Amino acid sequence: MAHPKHRVSKQRKRKRRTHQKAAVPQLAVCKKTGETHVYHHAYFDDEGNMYYRGHLLVKAVEED
Repeated sequence: MAHPKHRVSKQRKRKRRTHQKAAVPQLAVCKKTGETHVYHHAYFDDEGNMYYRGHLLVKAVEED
């Protein structure tokens, strides 16, 4: 286990962490609906139906 000899200051810690940025999310296009969405996330089409990996999860409620 690491045992630091001296405390790391807030400024030094924050300077090091500035380089740890989130990558741009990877986007996919659904073959069924043509919607662009983030990988591993459910998405809605224009009609309000929810899809995940090309499969219908939740059908939109039809209003009269």
